[in-house]
Amino acid sequence: MRKIDAVGIAIGVFAAGGIVYIILQIAGLDSLQAGIWSQALLVSGLLGWVLTYLFRAATKNMTYNQQVKDYEDAVLQKRLESLTPEELAQLQAEIEQEKRSEAADR
Repeated sequence: MRKIDAVGIAIGVFAAGGIVYIILQIAGLDSLQAGIWSQALLVSGLLGWVLTYLFRAATKNMTYNQQVKDYEDAVLQKRLESLTPEELAQLQAEIEQEKRSEAADR
């Protein structure tokens, strides 16, 4: 996210709070009650966003983590494509041998 995007989001949230405040006043609440309820809605929204962020961070479902995984997969795919058939057969044999040794250890 660019800095200008963050500024735009902040201005949008500020404007949304003002719009909710005005709507609540039009709906019949006095200015004090409208202020309390608009703040409560904004804080609830902020807490909801923070909880989703923490969940994504805990499950490692973040953009950076996905980019790293995609890069690692692309590098491994490129290395696999560059192997000769003999090297590929040798790698498959090594993998099979490791599987057998792990199964024997259990």
